[in-house]
Amino acid sequence: MIAATAIAPVSTPPYAHRAIELAFAPEPVFVGRCRRIATATLRLWEVPEPVAENVILIVSELVTNAVEHGGTETVLRVRLSENELRVEVTDGNPRPAVLHAPADDDESGRGLLLVAFLTDRWGTSDGGTTTWCTILLEGET
Repeated sequence: MIAATAIAPVSTPPYAHRAIELAFAPEPVFVGRCRRIATATLRLWEVPEPVAENVILIVSELVTNAVEHGGTETVLRVRLSENELRVEVTDGNPRPAVLHAPADDDESGRGLLLVAFLTDRWGTSDGGTTTWCTILLEGET
């Protein structure tokens, strides 16, 4: 006689570990391209729309900063884990990104303010060449 045993379903986290990495020249055309690639990737990963919209804005701001101030090959990394989404942009400029308080009539300088507002944490690498941020994700309840 064969005994049957019940197999409990395996609970999988809402997000598996996934990542993309893009390397490109520091040219303005790549800001839009990175935005489109990130949009498609986040859709493929089924990241909730409100989070994805924020991430696209963050990608745009960080890549723009790198293109304007980096001067060398730029790398965008987007990593998704079980509980957070991390965006990193690396360029050749060793001066770290610094949060400024722009005047009301300044035409630029608000990108890192947006990043700081939309993320749970942000910072720069010890060498200053990478600016990163994380957004904590809620699991399924």
